[in-house]
Amino acid sequence: MSMLHTVNKSPFERNTLVSCLGHATAGSAILLIEDGVYGALEGTAHSDLLRGALADHSVYVLGPDLNARGMTDDQVIEGVSVVDYGGFVDLTEKHEKVQAWL
Repeated sequence: MSMLHTVNKSPFERNTLVSCLGHATAGSAILLIEDGVYGALEGTAHSDLLRGALADHSVYVLGPDLNARGMTDDQVIEGVSVVDYGGFVDLTEKHEKVQAWL
């Protein structure tokens, strides 16, 4: 069963991303939205954690949320895919279940 995990909290304020990665099974997809997009930035305390997750998971970040926080696609960890709202919809349609990590 394929699952999409959405994370909307900053990893600098909550442990939501760490919890998600600890529970997500191999092959799951992870989408960082809202303040969760901070977890996708290169050069932070969480970069290695997310980079390691790329071995077992597809990781995405919502571009409009990234841009709304003054960041650009080139600041995202290599291997993390930037998607737009249409891509978000495509991910929800592609996966059988969606788990929101709040």
